[in-house]
Amino acid sequence: MKTNPLIGLSWHLVFIVLIFILLFPIIFAVGTSFRPLEDAYNNVLQFIPLHPTFENYEAFFTSLDVARIMMNTFFIAACITIFKVVTSFLAAYAFVYLDFKGKNLLYFLFISTMFIPFAVTMIPNYLVLSDIGLTDSVWGVMLPQFADAVGIFLIRQSMKTIPPSLIEVAKVDSIGHWLIMKDIVLPLVKPAVTSTGIWFFILAWNEYVWPVLILKNVENFTLPLALQMYISSEGGTNFTVAMAVSVITMIIPLTLYLFFQRYIIGTFTSSGIK
Repeated sequence: MKTNPLIGLSWHLVFIVLIFILLFPIIFAVGTSFRPLEDAYNNVLQFIPLHPTFENYEAFFTSLDVARIMMNTFFIAACITIFKVVTSFLAAYAFVYLDFKGKNLLYFLFISTMFIPFAVTMIPNYLVLSDIGLTDSVWGVMLPQFADAVGIFLIRQSMKTIPPSLIEVAKVDSIGHWLIMKDIVLPLVKPAVTSTGIWFFILAWNEYVWPVLILKNVENFTLPLALQMYISSEGGTNFTVAMAVSVITMIIPLTLYLFFQRYIIGTFTSSGIK
């Protein structure tokens, strides 16, 4: 049965329009970041700057301690990623290969936390961190995020694809759980662990709402919080510098995703998430 070429062309046009809509914010941010403020106000929808300039990037790097802000962002994202990956891997291993009373119920309780809105846990977390003196601290941003039910689910789904005979043979040879995890399970689920870690890092790097509640001192700011300093609800917004900060903020997450997209998509596909 032959396909009508007009139908195929129509679908291609629809996909091109959708791609443009999705890429529009990125194209707008990059183009505006190289334009003078006056020119950006006069020609908002002009994507390609007629007179490119680096003054917006210079304004950002000279007005704030950018090196410290970037280090804060990387430190927070890296620590959250490492802790989330470790706790997710250990919990997933326990739920797949260990037998203990109430395992299925405990797993259900862990997974059910994925459906609890952040607004529900935000205030209790803030009050606890305030009581222990971790407000305005990078540790206050990281501590509530050292475990993640989504990571447990994704890595557990990957572990379930490992033939049980491999684990049984290792147990017959009296190999302990630590060596089983390190030498058998981890190499086989390494793509899932890697992609989950990259996903965790991107989420932590881009996070805004929780850090803005915790961090008050500019010295502890992350890149998303530095962006808000150039956006004013009362007018006077220097949005060309804000676009420059946006471009700097998106470089690392986009680069990581472009390099590891095959693993990330493969992990979500194998887990059954549509």
